[in-house]
Amino acid sequence: MTLKLKLPRKLVDTIASLVSRTTPSLSGLIAGSLFVALSLTPSLLPRTWVAQGVLSGVSFAVGYFLGLFADWLWRALHLPRRSVMDLPNGRAIVAAICLLLILPFAWRAAAWQNSTRVLMDLEPVRTIHPAGVLVVASITMLVIVAFVRLAKITIRALSRSAARVMPERTATILGMLGAFLLFWVVATGIVIRFGMQVVDSSYRTYDAFVEPDLSPPSDPLKSGSAASLLNWQELGRQGRRYISSGPSAAEIGAVLGQPAREPLRVYVGMRSAATPEQRAMLALRELERTGGFDRAALVVITPTGTGWVDEAGIDPIEFLEGGDIASVAMQYSYLSSPLSLIAEPDNGNESARALFNAIYRHWTSLPEDKRPRLYLYGLSLGALNSSRAADPFELAGEPIQGALWAGPPFASRIWRSITDGRNPGSPEWLPQFRDGRAVRFMNQQSGHGQRSKAWGRIRIVYLQYASDPVTFFEFSSIYRRPDWTRGRLGPDVSPELRWFPIVSFLQLAGDMATFTNTPTGFGHSFAVDHYIDAWMEVADVQGWPPERVERLKRHLQKLPAEPSEI
Repeated sequence: MTLKLKLPRKLVDTIASLVSRTTPSLSGLIAGSLFVALSLTPSLLPRTWVAQGVLSGVSFAVGYFLGLFADWLWRALHLPRRSVMDLPNGRAIVAAICLLLILPFAWRAAAWQNSTRVLMDLEPVRTIHPAGVLVVASITMLVIVAFVRLAKITIRALSRSAARVMPERTATILGMLGAFLLFWVVATGIVIRFGMQVVDSSYRTYDAFVEPDLSPPSDPLKSGSAASLLNWQELGRQGRRYISSGPSAAEIGAVLGQPAREPLRVYVGMRSAATPEQRAMLALRELERTGGFDRAALVVITPTGTGWVDEAGIDPIEFLEGGDIASVAMQYSYLSSPLSLIAEPDNGNESARALFNAIYRHWTSLPEDKRPRLYLYGLSLGALNSSRAADPFELAGEPIQGALWAGPPFASRIWRSITDGRNPGSPEWLPQFRDGRAVRFMNQQSGHGQRSKAWGRIRIVYLQYASDPVTFFEFSSIYRRPDWTRGRLGPDVSPELRWFPIVSFLQLAGDMATFTNTPTGFGHSFAVDHYIDAWMEVADVQGWPPERVERLKRHLQKLPAEPSEI
């Protein structure tokens, strides 16, 4: 019995020819070379020669396949066609064309990288190591070619099996669909799931490891102490580090030149309770036990995927409040932020909302003149989940005092809505939103003079750098020029940066893969002095003379830089 499906004959023929094609494509080689050349131009972050090699290899492969598509379209339109490959020296001519496309860009590549490196206070490079780039690009292309050939073999095998019961052309189409489904099932059902299980197990083990240099605190007001409701081992690696760090009352007093209090820190790990709601109730009870609601200020922290809380983001507000402050954080994942967002997209949101609801309900039950000022803080994925935690309609009657969200990811809908609704003329990398009474944006330049304007009841500050790919990555950059590339560029973005369809998207994707390698104060690594400026706005810090602010900045800048664990 033969199964018959009606499909356009010409479409089937062209698809079959693409599947079986083995000769080089002139259009593909030229397009691939052009994409390699454009990939050498600067993007948001400086690139190592290894990263450049991977980017160039992927760029060539994408350009080559686009060239193949152009060949197919040319033939489908029955346009006259004669290949340079048919000439006596055709291959040499094609090689010369490709080199002429790449060499001028390769000659400028080091200068382009230095245009970014100088802005980020990095040592200039003399070369991009073209030999190394070529080797890495070649390996990358070989991997892609191997995958494509495996796909072609799979398509042919499935097509031949299907051809036993249906016409050959129909079998080719079904073979392609079957191969796609097979690769999709293997990738999502086996590779990703198994990989995530292995990674999660590794992170879980790493989180449970108790460092020998960290012991349970003797202070009964600290989480994990003998008097605490929380077990020291169950706090997790990041929780133990957070509780064991931070400024003391003596350190704060020495910098401020006046008596200070010991800041309170509460942290609840994943092992402390089974559900987000149970962990949130533990956090609330621990805050009540330690007197957190009797402090002048309270910060609800949403950590990154691993549970990490950036000390540079919390130390400043503890100094600015003279230690009269409590903070509370709750872990929601063992994975890094990118993996957590992929494998557990709802965990962070559910955890942040559970913690905020528990704290907010108790906070609103207190007399208004007896409450601490309530703030939200989050970095990266923490900023995304923190912004989702508080429903603005629920806060309308009794709003919190403010929020500081650093490095908001491009997937943040609230950030995107505010950015898209910015005042005309203000750049996307540092927007001005309406009259600035509720939301303001800050960077290395601290907001371009908005600080003199009056605030409303709630103060929300986004701290973001123009060179941060986590914030300014856009899927639409594959075909549309991003707004942040129009007009004046950010102070930490190369003036040589240009947008190119498809290639700029690949560059941004590469920047996303290496965002943790940037120096402090650029990209996705936020400097403590910029945090100080931002917290002074959010917390409405008054009475601090400029020399005291500078003294605090110098003090915190001298502290050892904590490794980022986004």
